[in-house]
Parts: sequence; structure tokens; C-alpha cells
Amino acid sequence: MRFLIFGLSAALLLISGSVNAQFWKITEAQKLDANVNSDSEESIPVFHPDSVRLFFVRTFNKANKGDQYDQDIWFSEKMNGAFSESKQLNDLDNKLNNAVLGFNSKGDRIYLLDAYGGKTDLVKGISYSDFVNGKWSTPVELQIPGLAIEGQFYGFHVNRTEDVIIISFNGPGSLGEEDLYVSTKENGNWSAPQHMGNKVNSAGFEISPFLSTTGDTLFFSSDGHGGMGSADIFYSVKTGSGWNNWSAPVGLKEPFNSEGFDAYFTINNNQAFWSSDRGQENSDIYAARVMAPPALVAECQPTDITKYGNCDGAADVSVTSGAGDYSFVWSNGSHEQSVNGLCAGDYTVVIRDGANQELELTCVVTGPPQPLDTVIVKQFDNQEWIHYFNYNKNKLKLSNSSLKKFLKDVEAQLQDGRDKITIIVDASASKVPTKSFDSNEELAKTRAENLKYDLISYFEKEGYKGKVTVVIGVTKVDGPEFENDSRNKMKYEPYQFVTLKTE
Repeated sequence: MRFLIFGLSAALLLISGSVNAQFWKITEAQKLDANVNSDSEESIPVFHPDSVRLFFVRTFNKANKGDQYDQDIWFSEKMNGAFSESKQLNDLDNKLNNAVLGFNSKGDRIYLLDAYGGKTDLVKGISYSDFVNGKWSTPVELQIPGLAIEGQFYGFHVNRTEDVIIISFNGPGSLGEEDLYVSTKENGNWSAPQHMGNKVNSAGFEISPFLSTTGDTLFFSSDGHGGMGSADIFYSVKTGSGWNNWSAPVGLKEPFNSEGFDAYFTINNNQAFWSSDRGQENSDIYAARVMAPPALVAECQPTDITKYGNCDGAADVSVTSGAGDYSFVWSNGSHEQSVNGLCAGDYTVVIRDGANQELELTCVVTGPPQPLDTVIVKQFDNQEWIHYFNYNKNKLKLSNSSLKKFLKDVEAQLQDGRDKITIIVDASASKVPTKSFDSNEELAKTRAENLKYDLISYFEKEGYKGKVTVVIGVTKVDGPEFENDSRNKMKYEPYQFVTLKTE
């Protein structure tokens, strides 16, 4: 059945776009016990960030503050795998329809259904309340420009970073009944709701949105994309930078969807929670444990060539762990698990399993060296370079003229046939006390590490990955003792340097 008001919590698990991997195996659906579910209707489950308190909505209950048709917020605490007897959230329940829409990451701000305007009639909107001095403060309406809700059914989803709100309502440009819209926060202000496009929205209704914490996977319920029952849970993956670029929705399989009404999907740790009225009049809250696939583990075993210049090498992949249904893509274009007819060289293979896990390996095929009587050995001179720093300086640009010449000299040797080059980075700091680091030793080490990082990035960008190795040699503090004469550059600057040597 459809509920009077729709809302949904913020995401509680890092769900990525790799939905197949997250949902590799799922236990059977389990209806939560009588401490949560009752003869009334339970919906909209959301955990506090502490993963202990489960908040949910209870409808058709005489204990609600309005009447049995009012929606109130209830909560139960999960301890040692069991839920305690549920209680009403007295600080925030009133005689109108109430629901928790989510929390911030710290758990001290709660987002709530409706504007809490104190009026007799329902004020449609969203509010927030802060936990201060042991209780929730008076709710404050969130201002979303252009949000005008006329219909009976609507809801919100607030992401954990509090900068995206997904809204379900019948608004401007709706394709059918309720559609999904998005409002984003920029410079402290919320934008007007934007329609999320006709991939996720349909001529039916789209409700109970749930956005992954990575922002690239959207879960929602709909009766407009086919399915098993009156509403099914679907997911769609973001395909572009805009909020209206989504892949075609895919329905979740059993146990999430049934012949009944299934909605309000959320996850806490490794358990999924949702509401369903399967086989009964009122909805209850269900849970299923989501198990990740075994890690994809494999190794590559090369077979070397038999003679210099031959191409009779091979490489074979052995998979020791994964979700099965493996595929292989080699750098030479092969899709086989084993490849033959290889010359000496490096070969990469990308392995993917049935849970969409991916692993990249490199196989190195070697063999006998070139015969000595045909080898022409060319000698190369090693290079040296030094740069002197001011007192607390620790980084320089690669556009530095003398460093640029050193780099070009290294590249010239590689282009002239030198196979590999190792660059050793040494660094020194004087004994003048540093103002920016905990110690002069740290300053010297930082000088070396900064230059090492920049050199690695430079040679990888220029296409010399694997041909140039950068290592840190000696980092030290050296020179005369400091005598409160930091302006004496002639005395201390010779000990504030970084050097590069090739070998």
C-alpha cells in the first residue's frame, strides 16, 4: 500500500557504483521482531550514525500523539543483535505527520518531515533540529526556493554531507505521479528543485529516494518501471556530471522486492533494511544481511623465451579467489586465460569476476641476453645537480632552469639507448632552527620527499615509467652551530640543499 507521507534517511554505508559487488550474496528477508514491528504499520527505517538507534515511522497506532491515522517517530536500540522495546521520540513528535529524514555525519543534527509551523493543517516541507544539552531543539524549517508541494504524497532524502536533497513530489514537469527532483546547497543556500530526468522518472510514481554516500548510485521505489509488485525497489547509476544523467533503472531481486509494496531501502553496516506489506495489510520493516564477495586474488606465471629474439614465451593466470565467471583482457588484445607466442617484454592483464571486481597484473617475459659478439655497449656519464634553499624553503618548481636541464639530460640518455636510470636524492638542512617544521631533520626529509614525488610524476607523465627509479639517499642536518645570526647566509646556506645523482 502507499503511505500518506514519504521520506527517507541519509545513507549509512559507503555504497559505490559497483552495485553487483555489494549485492553478491544476500540472506533471506527477516521481519524485525515485535519490539519494532507491531499490529500497526511501520516504515521509513533510518539508523542514527552510532548504528545503535533505529528510528522509524509508526502509523495506525492509538498511542500516536495525533490519532491512529497520524504518523509518529518511534525508535529502538540495537544491542547484541537484538532490538529493545520501541519508544516514541517525544521531543519531536506532535499531532501532525512526523518522520526522520536523516542525520548529519556527527549525529547531532536531525532532518525531519514537514515545516513544524505549529499550524492546524499540515505544513509541507522539511525541517532540522540540533541536539543541545541532552534534547532536540525546536525544529527550524529548511528554505528551499520554489518548492511548492500540492499533492498528497511527498518525501525527502538528505545526504550525509548535507549538500544534496532528493525530493519526491508531483511538481513542475512531472511525467506522471510523483517524480524525483534534486536541490543542492551552494554557498550556504539551497537551489530550486531540478527534475532528475526521464531515465529514473516514469509515468508512474517514484518515491523513497536513497543516494549512496559516493553520490553515484540512486535507489528508489517505483510502479512505473515494471517489477514484481505494486512498488519495487530500483537502482540507477550516474552517467554524467549533471543530476539528470542516470542509467536505466534496474530492479533489485528477491528478497528486497515482492508481489507487495516494497520501499524505503537503506543500509546500516552490512544489513539492508526496507518496508514491505508482502502477504499482509500493513507494512513492516524487514532486514537482510548483504555479504560481499570473496576478494579477487590471482597471480601471473610467465614462461620465458628460449633464445634471444624468439617469440615463444607464454603467460598464464591462476585465480585463487573470487566470485567466479572470470574474464581476461590482455595488453596484446587476447581474452584467454593463457597466452602464447610472446616476445620478451611486459604484459598486463585485467581480470574481472562475476561480482564486477577487477584486478590488474603484470607478467614479465624474459629470456637469454643478446649474444656478446653482437652486443654494442654504449657508455653513459652519470649526472649530478645541486640546489641551495633559503631557510624554511622545501620545494621548487620543475621549471627551475638548472633542474630542467638536468631532467632533459636524463631524457636524452634514455632516448639514446640507456636502458634504466636511478636518481638518488640527498638533502640537507642547516642548524638554524626551522619555523615551519618540528625539527630540522624533518625539514631535510621533506625537501627530499617533495623532489622525489615531483620527479616520479614528471617521468611517468613523459612516458618513462619503469625506466627511471627515484630513491632517497641521505637526509641530514649539517653545518656550524646556530649563534642567533640567521641572516648570515654565507655561513648557513651551503648546508641547505638538495642534490641529485644518477647511476
